[in-house]
Amino acid sequence: MDIEIFRNYCLAKKGVEESFPFGEQTLVFKVMGKMFALTGLEHEEFTVNLKCDPELSAEWRASYPAVQPGYHMSKLHWNTVHFESELEDDFLREMIDISYDLVVKGLRKKDREILENL
Repeated sequence: MDIEIFRNYCLAKKGVEESFPFGEQTLVFKVMGKMFALTGLEHEEFTVNLKCDPELSAEWRASYPAVQPGYHMSKLHWNTVHFESELEDDFLREMIDISYDLVVKGLRKKDREILENL
């Protein structure tokens, strides 16, 4: 999956916005103001940090060399995923979906209700 497909997939999700809160080289995707995906644009290799359930993170890291502990993030809750690897696009989309869903689940009830009505 290339960066344009990744970007379009993220932006197609309900309530998502893209921004550059850490400078012009770090593209961040947020749902209702909460980050669920980010990527550094200055790197040669396309990697994405995605939120993940800790147990699932451990399983994926053990099974896939392209999934590593989150770079500059909580190693318990975030993975850095090498998108230009052997991982299938369907699996990458699943990882994005899980990250998005975890963030939505953690939103305040009021924000979830707003999101549902978008």
